[in-house]
Amino acid sequence: MVWDVLSALGGVGLFLVGMLLLTDGLKALAGQRMREVLARFTSTPLSGAATGTMTTAIVQSSSATTVAAVGFVASGLLTFPQALGIIFGANVGTTLTGWLVAILGFKLDLGQIALPFVFLGVVLRIAFKGKTALAGQALAGFCLIFIGIEHLKTGLDAFGGLVTPTDFPPDTLFGRLQLVAIGILITLVTQSSSAGVATALAALGAGAISFPQAAALVIGMDVGTTFTAVLATLGGGTMARRTGFAHVIYNLMTGLMALALLTPFNVVARPLIEGGDPQIALVAFHSVFNLAGVVLILPFARPFARLIEWIVPAREAPLTRALDPLLLEDPRTATVLVRQTVDDLRDATIGLLRTRLTSATATLEETEPGALTKAIAATRAYLDRIPVFPKEAAHERQVRALYHSLDHLGRLLYRCSQQDRILELSRDHRLLRLSGLLNGAISHSNAQDAPPPNPVACEELFDRLRVLMRRQRRRQRDILIARAAAKTLPAETVWLKLDALRWLHRVSYHLWRLQVYSNVLHSETNAVISVEEEDRIDEDQE
Repeated sequence: MVWDVLSALGGVGLFLVGMLLLTDGLKALAGQRMREVLARFTSTPLSGAATGTMTTAIVQSSSATTVAAVGFVASGLLTFPQALGIIFGANVGTTLTGWLVAILGFKLDLGQIALPFVFLGVVLRIAFKGKTALAGQALAGFCLIFIGIEHLKTGLDAFGGLVTPTDFPPDTLFGRLQLVAIGILITLVTQSSSAGVATALAALGAGAISFPQAAALVIGMDVGTTFTAVLATLGGGTMARRTGFAHVIYNLMTGLMALALLTPFNVVARPLIEGGDPQIALVAFHSVFNLAGVVLILPFARPFARLIEWIVPAREAPLTRALDPLLLEDPRTATVLVRQTVDDLRDATIGLLRTRLTSATATLEETEPGALTKAIAATRAYLDRIPVFPKEAAHERQVRALYHSLDHLGRLLYRCSQQDRILELSRDHRLLRLSGLLNGAISHSNAQDAPPPNPVACEELFDRLRVLMRRQRRRQRDILIARAAAKTLPAETVWLKLDALRWLHRVSYHLWRLQVYSNVLHSETNAVISVEEEDRIDEDQE
């Protein structure tokens, strides 16, 4: 008896290991393609549900689908109601695992046949690289699932006649609620509703539980996945927490509906159950109530989204709201969000600079520069947490360009705080003309006309402006120092004008570098100047 229990536990363990290998391999194989499909074919909650169902069925991971949906909303590609459609569809997609287990694991009994394919998958994973290795990993995981089911069936078959449905809560409302609670507990322990469903299928096949009892367990397992979703979103941003709450509320409503459907479904499926296919009836029930839940909630997706947004209000600063910690699981998506945040920070900082140039004496809100400073620091901290994988040259270039951009933004923001130098620009006709050139270049690069300004032309414009400011700074420095020596101009005024010239030069330099890295981030055809070259140019500015 002890060996039978150990066999059943080992079967569950093999099933879970197989699911991990399979989902990791499929996620890596799908990768960017999965995100492209989700973004391309999701225009309404209905299309989102269909796409979410398809992608989850393919990659066998509702969490991967959910994380992608969160990233799309954070980046502005999708609205929250559209993302809810994907999340609802992911619930239906996970039921495919039950069909695979019931048909291939119980009807066809592939446990022994799968053994040599595990060896083949491991060889592919070890001997090859890239997609071939990932395919081998997925194959090994897929086969381990059925080997685990074989051990699970063997272990539970030994309890046939010893454990009967009478040993479990009776088929009453209270008894079903108890079984739902047991199903939730099983999912919390295994962290996988698929493993729980496989166990319920094996127990049903061994005659240890009846169909209504197995169905109540599956309802509990379906509800139990919401707790894993909540755990996954703890510490996440607004979108992650909204997703977690939406998942919980939706699955609780679906679970209540499933309890109401259980009795009529049991009557309808009685011929199938008594005909020797109780496992097929169970997975059919699992799919039916999940599909019914999606059909009923989709017409109310937008009001449901507004309810979730009211329950979970945004708490992050507006400029860094997109930087959701949950999305660090997907470094490429996280990098895209940082890039968009840097674009927003760049626009806000340049907007503050233009305000300083056009009205140097204007009283600005103290929170504006402070909020920008905090946002730059928060973005840099988030960027620090994004892993850069070896041999990912394109991703590494993006990350380096983001670090450089944040550095120049911080320096430009510091220049905006030098009020005395900015005031001096309006007191000297030459400085006023130079500041007008600077303001004109900024206006041209941020024009809202169609077509928008050419990024490469903007980079060249700021480069020419930077060279002009450096030349004027050097020329005027000798003239001003000569006037100070001749006592024709007060020394304090000379130093202030020199500081104002340096300010113009440094600001134009930072604007040029920001445009360079913006072009790098938005077009891989532009090469990033090396760190050594950046340092050499920086020293030349001083």
